[in-house]
Amino acid sequence: MSAPILEAANIALRYAGTSGDILCAFDMSLAAGETVAILGPSGVGKSSLLRVLAGLQDPTAGVVKMRGTPLSGTHPRIAIAFQDPGLLPWLSLEKNVSFGLDFVKQPVLPPAERRRRVDAAIAEVGLSDARRRYPSQLSGGMAQRTALARCLARGPEVLLLDEPFGALDEITRAEMQHLLLKVVRDFQTGVVLITHDIDEALLLTDRIVLLGGSPASQIEEWRVDLPKPRDDYVAEIGAIRIDILKALRGATRPI
Repeated sequence: MSAPILEAANIALRYAGTSGDILCAFDMSLAAGETVAILGPSGVGKSSLLRVLAGLQDPTAGVVKMRGTPLSGTHPRIAIAFQDPGLLPWLSLEKNVSFGLDFVKQPVLPPAERRRRVDAAIAEVGLSDARRRYPSQLSGGMAQRTALARCLARGPEVLLLDEPFGALDEITRAEMQHLLLKVVRDFQTGVVLITHDIDEALLLTDRIVLLGGSPASQIEEWRVDLPKPRDDYVAEIGAIRIDILKALRGATRPI
């Protein structure tokens, strides 16, 4: 594995006015072309962790580094996408993708390069024929593809995904999962994926990190050394799945 592009060391997080940490002593690294899944019980702090990794939230302790340099706020080579695509309804698909290039700290691009990036990102997600449509004219899957294209146009080295396919039907979700594999292969982007779906993590990722406890920290990790796509590796995936389920039950707080 190549040198990490994103590193988190001894991360702790406590929100103002609360009595205890949400996260503590969390460490992880991410290499180019690697996909890491973060699993854990609902409310354990997965989304909060992703905000810290994105530079949207300062940790109470610890440091996040991008290419060895500590983050101070957002970074132009780190993109984040959520379950809600967050498209602006008054902009066309094409202009929603282009809008990502206007985010804070994004470098100002010459018009020709800006156009090239937008065109390439829309083509990558297979929406070239829909570029003039507005969000109200898009299916759920097309809206998520647009959100992904908005990230890709920025040329990210790191892509942070917070349950991006959770609201999609099974067929559309499978299509988006295969699209994500293609994006990682084509761009060698490092991906951190928050998901509640163990099977999704097993199909898409190279490592699976279980977040648990109170405050939350990494309590177990699995490496999935199988070729992608993994549809034919039912027995191998099944064995890892059983281990994850056992650990996840232990990480769930009693009701």
